[in-house]
Amino acid sequence: MSSSCINFPASSSALKTASRFSLHSLSPRSWTVSFARTSILAVLDSAITIGHLTISESEGTHYYGKYQKGCNDVHLNVINDAFWLRILMSGDLGFSEAYMIGDVEVSTGLKGAMHLWLENESGMADTLSSTVAKVSSAISGLYNSFLGQTRSQARLNAIASYDQSNELFKSFLSKEMMYSCALWTEAEGGVRGDLEVGPTPGDLEAAQRRKIHHVLRAARVRPGHRILEFGSGWGGLAIEAARSFGCEVDTLTLSKEQKSLAEERIKEAGLEGHIRVHLLDYRDIPAEFEKAFDAFVSIEMLEHVGAKHYNTYFKLVDFALKSRDATVVVTSSTFPESRFSGYQAEDFMRKYMWPNSCLPSATALITAAQTGSQGRFTLEGVENHAAHYPRTLREWGRRLEANLTQDVIVKDYPALRDIDEYAAFKRKWEYLFAYAGAGFAEGYITCHMLTFIRQNDSPVRCD
Repeated sequence: MSSSCINFPASSSALKTASRFSLHSLSPRSWTVSFARTSILAVLDSAITIGHLTISESEGTHYYGKYQKGCNDVHLNVINDAFWLRILMSGDLGFSEAYMIGDVEVSTGLKGAMHLWLENESGMADTLSSTVAKVSSAISGLYNSFLGQTRSQARLNAIASYDQSNELFKSFLSKEMMYSCALWTEAEGGVRGDLEVGPTPGDLEAAQRRKIHHVLRAARVRPGHRILEFGSGWGGLAIEAARSFGCEVDTLTLSKEQKSLAEERIKEAGLEGHIRVHLLDYRDIPAEFEKAFDAFVSIEMLEHVGAKHYNTYFKLVDFALKSRDATVVVTSSTFPESRFSGYQAEDFMRKYMWPNSCLPSATALITAAQTGSQGRFTLEGVENHAAHYPRTLREWGRRLEANLTQDVIVKDYPALRDIDEYAAFKRKWEYLFAYAGAGFAEGYITCHMLTFIRQNDSPVRCD
């Protein structure tokens, strides 16, 4: 999502109110919480212009925006007053942490809360930032003192690393185990079919298989072609490329767990003679890969490359592809050009889901492809699949809720036997699906598929 947290505008009334609190009459923690609460509530008076927000907390109930029948009506229940400190100091990252550890409850569902934030983002731009700057040295020290070593904070630190379990991903992915955007058609009721008609058994499997075939057709693969893939996942695309298109596949991963399960699934499909899974960084591809491949495919792996490495990435793709009649297909979650920056600050995604990840823009990737290949790639196609992602995420959420149990996950992570640890872990995934779904639905993030062909290759048979 966004590379920056929610910022709340400075409020003179908040500062005046906060100044009434005396460090002599209140403990440092009470003063800091009161300052944070007062500052944030003052901001919301003018910030919420779309939808309606109700906040219930220890000192009363507060209402923001204008309620209208059918509007996005969000209800927050603050359980622990540390919530205010998290929001003041960390914005949307702080909200995600408060939700995961149970400091705040969203009685109307996370989806509405995410949309309320995005719809009012312009009203929250540059908020409280000057206030925080004025007191940052004092408050940040108190913040770390109050929250830095608590059990709740330790729990947050722990759940950031509980994502290498194959059993976890089996619980919510399709049978192909594609951890990427599916493509929906009217066969499943379109991108809103689950909301209008309801989900049906096998709909995610059909949409993910369609996505795989769409990518492989764009790559123009034929029987006997050799494909290079960066980012194996659990072998879903490689298996389909070998089984349905008759291709040979070399696929790279950095995950021992993924490699093990991918090879198990490849063997079950009887395709071990056609697919090779390499535990290898893409920057370390061997010399024998030079000009050896007819097609290159990568599905939502570029988010983990980093802006300063895009040129190298495409330089290596150019190195591995044949000089003629070769095709590149890459997909990636992306930022619109207006939001893209090579530096992206820590937020929920980069702290708790994919550390050090960086969303590219389509333009940044196209530019890097031309630079890295020294002009030997021709842009053939650009597609934005963002509209297909919210339904994919909703389906993952339903399956996670239906299939994931504490007994299953503790086999990989014994610490999750603790009920509070497990609850925080599960809420992290619930938050991801709502957070990302709202981002795609509101156009805050996009999802592009880019296709390149070799210079002078014909786009299609046309003469």
